[in-house]
Amino acid sequence: MRVLITGASGFVGRALCHTLGHAGLCVRAASRRPQSVSEDTEAALVEELGPDTDWSAALAGVDVVVHLAARVHVMQDPSADPLAEFRRVNVLGTQALARAAVRSGVRRLVFVSSIKAMGERTLPGQSFDENARAEPLDPYGISKREAEQALTEIAAETGLEVVIVRPPLVYGPGVRANFLGLMKLASLGLPLPVARLDNRRSLVYLRNLCDALLRCTLDPRAANQLFLVADDEPLSTPDLIRALAPSLAAKARLLAVPPAVLRVAAILTGQSAVFSRLSESLVIDSRKIREHLDWTPPFSAREGLAVTAQWYRSHGNA
Repeated sequence: MRVLITGASGFVGRALCHTLGHAGLCVRAASRRPQSVSEDTEAALVEELGPDTDWSAALAGVDVVVHLAARVHVMQDPSADPLAEFRRVNVLGTQALARAAVRSGVRRLVFVSSIKAMGERTLPGQSFDENARAEPLDPYGISKREAEQALTEIAAETGLEVVIVRPPLVYGPGVRANFLGLMKLASLGLPLPVARLDNRRSLVYLRNLCDALLRCTLDPRAANQLFLVADDEPLSTPDLIRALAPSLAAKARLLAVPPAVLRVAAILTGQSAVFSRLSESLVIDSRKIREHLDWTPPFSAREGLAVTAQWYRSHGNA
């Protein structure tokens, strides 16, 4: 079986190429720039993702596509019309790929969406599952949700098998952005005023996500299904720091500051968005993929966090 991975040079893409190759699949790695690939991985250069991308060469002889490439969420978007640009890349670009895949005889397309297609937070004691109402709030989440809907329509029209996977924040060796910043703070051992935050957030370890995507690529039962994928347990911000600290050779020094005080401080310093990510809950119920595909995350959240923190100690903090 030959599998095309779009966005193969990215954080998840590189790991997924390894996972699928190790499983004995013929992997074709598609990216916008040349990259070093292993001897058993084919390379395919494609232009920038959009409605006019030519996928014909990359799709030749392909059985399954795992679509990772996307315009990703950024804190300060330079585009004059962010939603229009997200739609051009993530919706129209995905539609073009799916229709090209049908013309090339591809059997299945696994679309890696985002939990942001459902929303930004869950209320205390509640969680997202596949039946929850999708209410995306930002341009990235809106574009991911619209791409899902477009793929569902194409599947109904053409018979293309579409599998949609919505992960939360993905972490692991090589992680960047917010999670890397949190590890930097935790590694310093400085007092952090988060002990009284009582939120819960689901995350997914990189190797757990890749294992789930492998199952969605191969398992006939995954056809035309939507799955939410997460680690075995959601963690509060204080628990996340406590879990990272030992592998960072740091002590978790957490101060019990009232959340209301932190909220005011965040507003005054222009850091409301950061405080929201640290204090709000986003919990995923991933029972469907576990029961429908008999899938179990190969690593616990604690194991994934330890590996990631150890990577940071040896590489990331340089």
